[in-house]
Amino acid sequence: MFSKACEYALKIMIYLCTVQEEGKLAGLKDISNANGSPEAYTAKILQQLVKNGLLQSHRGPTGGFKVSDRPITLLEVVVAIDGESIVKDCVLGLRECSSARPCPVHDKFVAIRDHLKGVLNTTYLTDIKSGVIEGNRFLKL
Repeated sequence: MFSKACEYALKIMIYLCTVQEEGKLAGLKDISNANGSPEAYTAKILQQLVKNGLLQSHRGPTGGFKVSDRPITLLEVVVAIDGESIVKDCVLGLRECSSARPCPVHDKFVAIRDHLKGVLNTTYLTDIKSGVIEGNRFLKL
């Protein structure tokens, strides 16, 4: 459903929320190991998340990354990495698909797309981190 980069970004953000719960920052190597993502790829994703204001980067020997001090939705993470196409674009990739000029599957997928956008926009990182902290939800199997 999402790109591999977006999947990693979601896992990174959830992981960082759990680390922050302990009052810590996490470095690139820790984040990469915790999420099973290659270090260079993780660095690019982190850079994108910082650029979009979802993460803060702190330099130095005790530095690392932390989630910005505001509520962040899953939709914000998805849009930062994959853009808005998953919640806006035609499922068949047509440029001019709309209610006035629908593609063959427009009516079937518009409800799914709107529901997905609603779920992503109303689910905050803080809503889902507790399952990982409690150990009954997993970021890496």
